[in-house]
Amino acid sequence: MKSPIVQSEAGITLAGGGPFGRRDLALCLARAPVAVAADGGADRLLRLGTMPRAVIGDMDSISDAARARIPIANQHLVPEQSTTDFDKALRLVEAPVVLALGFAGARLDHGLAAMHTLVNHPDRRCILVGPKDVAFAAPARLELAVAPGDPLSLFPMAQVSGRSVGLEWPIDGLAFAPAGQIGTSNRVIASRVVLEFDAPGMLVILPRRRLDAAIRSLRPAAGRSAARGG
Repeated sequence: MKSPIVQSEAGITLAGGGPFGRRDLALCLARAPVAVAADGGADRLLRLGTMPRAVIGDMDSISDAARARIPIANQHLVPEQSTTDFDKALRLVEAPVVLALGFAGARLDHGLAAMHTLVNHPDRRCILVGPKDVAFAAPARLELAVAPGDPLSLFPMAQVSGRSVGLEWPIDGLAFAPAGQIGTSNRVIASRVVLEFDAPGMLVILPRRRLDAAIRSLRPAAGRSAARGG
């Protein structure tokens, strides 16, 4: 694997070319203040007044106007076409948490590709931030501080089984698979949820208001200091 293009102990907001607004960007930058763009995400960052630390991708979506504004040294061409720009950018950044904005909510195929990338790079501890939900690849053990009544969905991207505490419908003994048992539309019944999985490949989906809880679950020490009332 190549050395990271951007490293940050504070967290990285990774912007894609899908729709997001000023409030969405402010939400993410408050928690992950280093802005990086995946290809055409640079145009959206610039329109919202944020200069990306780096632009990473095959450069087929970024506009000529954006390329003229961003220093050449901050533009990193990755010409291969076998992966998405999200995948290219995610594997070339390193941070305690990456908040991926602008990769969900526009096209269904782009959203599916983004979720595929999440489970392929669980070491990047990346949270996909959508208009209403957040999603991330579950580690082997996960503790979440949430609230009774919160929805919590589990979607397997591979064959996986596990155990749960704090869910209305426990997952113990279930064999999950993309074309088999899934775990969407579950519900939280306690202030603390514990999930354990026997293999990688499970996506956790929470309401966006629980973004801080998701951050804390993936980066406990830093998340407590950065979170704001999640």
